[in-house]
Amino acid sequence: MNTIVNGEASSRVSSRRRFLATTATLSASTVALLAGNSALAQAGQGMAGNTAADVGILNVALGLEHEAINAYQLGASSGLLQKPVLDIAVSFQSHHKAHRDALIATIQKLGGKPVEEKKLDDYAKALNAGALKNQADVLDLAARLELGATNAYLGVIPSFKDTALAKVAARLAADETMHWSILANALGRPLPAMALSFGA
Repeated sequence: MNTIVNGEASSRVSSRRRFLATTATLSASTVALLAGNSALAQAGQGMAGNTAADVGILNVALGLEHEAINAYQLGASSGLLQKPVLDIAVSFQSHHKAHRDALIATIQKLGGKPVEEKKLDDYAKALNAGALKNQADVLDLAARLELGATNAYLGVIPSFKDTALAKVAARLAADETMHWSILANALGRPLPAMALSFGA
């Protein structure tokens, strides 16, 4: 099971890294909208920026958020998660729903069309949910995805010239780090032994 799931996790991490590597090209006004700051976005609309490209990048992110929401749904509805862990999964799903809603609102404000969510069965097949046999399998997959996302967000921060972009990436990395830490704890894994463990 771990070989299959780890391969799927690696693929998802690579997708997130590819997305994050392109977020540095988002215009300042798009990032301001994504961060919920419409006034700053309006002030930055005179700056150079490619709205169509921004919408495309945001739709990639939205597709990943749809996938994350459905991955947690699959875990929650699998019957494999015990009550305290189930509550955590539902909480993390709510974070991804908030990310989704912010992305949809930003895409619409830019005049774009948000990418649509697929059916749950499609996500189940893509994530190879049938290979998940117990709670540890579900948590291991989630932890790998969250750790990959943490490192990807942290890795892209230095490329930002705009501090607003860096702040949004840092806030997302903080969410992902929190998710990973709680999942690792639930799996009984030790805290990282070294300082500066993330983003290396």
